[in-house]
Amino acid sequence: MAKPGSNVILLRSPSTDASDPYETALNSKGFTALTVPALETAHVNLDQLKRLVRAGPGAQNFSGVIITSGRSCEAWKAVVEELSHGFDSEYFIQHRVGLATWASTPFYAVGRTTATLLLDIIQARDSLYAPKDVRGAEESGTSEKLARFILNDLKGNAAKMLYLTGDKNRDTLPTILQEGGVELETLQVYGTQGSRTFERDMRRAIEPYSTGRSAWWIVYFAPSVADFATPILREHFHIPQIDEEAPAESDGRVTRIASIGPTTTRHLREELKIAVHVTAAKPTPDDLACALVSLESGSE
Repeated sequence: MAKPGSNVILLRSPSTDASDPYETALNSKGFTALTVPALETAHVNLDQLKRLVRAGPGAQNFSGVIITSGRSCEAWKAVVEELSHGFDSEYFIQHRVGLATWASTPFYAVGRTTATLLLDIIQARDSLYAPKDVRGAEESGTSEKLARFILNDLKGNAAKMLYLTGDKNRDTLPTILQEGGVELETLQVYGTQGSRTFERDMRRAIEPYSTGRSAWWIVYFAPSVADFATPILREHFHIPQIDEEAPAESDGRVTRIASIGPTTTRHLREELKIAVHVTAAKPTPDDLACALVSLESGSE
């Protein structure tokens, strides 16, 4: 169990479920989990996406769609909802003779959560615009695994894919696919920025725990979160630097730093020179909670 009074700040957006899985996992181990969103996102280019969706996959010879985030799922869902409010006779005439529709087009998804969000669209709106053939899921939990999955699924056939992205994307998936002969049409459908209410939200979250000698963890979930949130966090916490001496108790709220995965850990250490005490073995609530418990138990 965690030491009494150990508070954990989760720099992420809370789940829309009744109970957030990260908070549940940490609270069950004796921590007090405090979720504070550091970033906010907004959709962009939805008019362009709407034109592509309405035209159908055949108009651009798309063999499939690649979805690597929940935000991209939300963008597609928003367009489906808008197009499906009324009966689209032009689209029906275009496709009633058996031409390809989005419902018969493969959608390649990173991880189970993304796949579930895609399938939820057709549950909410049974439409020719909605994804029905969703592939990858648990077999492709990373961009690299998804790219390999797609190439294997295509079996060497030429293909052109619609790839929906945000404003911060690694080139792993595009590089692997293009080297494998897959043509990509990339469309940015959302952008991410620092939350305009982050400092206020963070103050409110920590205020009930501002007295006494509570222990603190800060958990980073992405490099972009680290870049934005760290300067603000330094106003309220002692963020440990690599190779520094142990801070005195008077040096503000002394914290330990956790990371959800190796990419974020590298960024924290190499770019921001922040000392990372623990990295979750896998980016899951249980793995994060167990990593924090393991370190605290070993330091007692």
